[in-house]
Amino acid sequence: MIEFAAIRLALKVPVVMLLAFRLVTATVLAFRVPVVMLLALIFTSTLAFAANPTAPATGAMKAAGQKVEAAKKELIDINTASKEQLKSIPGIGDAYSQKIIDGRPYAKKDQLVSKNIVPKGTYDKIKDWIIAKQPKK
Repeated sequence: MIEFAAIRLALKVPVVMLLAFRLVTATVLAFRVPVVMLLALIFTSTLAFAANPTAPATGAMKAAGQKVEAAKKELIDINTASKEQLKSIPGIGDAYSQKIIDGRPYAKKDQLVSKNIVPKGTYDKIKDWIIAKQPKK
């Protein structure tokens, strides 16, 4: 049992992998399979788990994913967007969309904070979704 705990801590093997290890260990003892093969099986199983694209994402990975998603999506111009377009931004509802419209024009998107249109926390969530385009002269 001590070797199971050491491997689990060292490799951070999930419980399912630990159960598989116990099964393989029993096989080694019963059929005299070389230990090297056992270690190779555990190693490859751990790599397969690490490469799993459906594994739960960490907070940093989720934030990076949101930025990529925002980059793929066309930015919304806060100087010309309709109320409905503004409401499509995560974190912006009826009240904020109306305040954004009422506070136009914006030279830079960070004026949403400096003009007290939205709080800094909300701005941090939406800044990757918006742009403040200037009219062509």
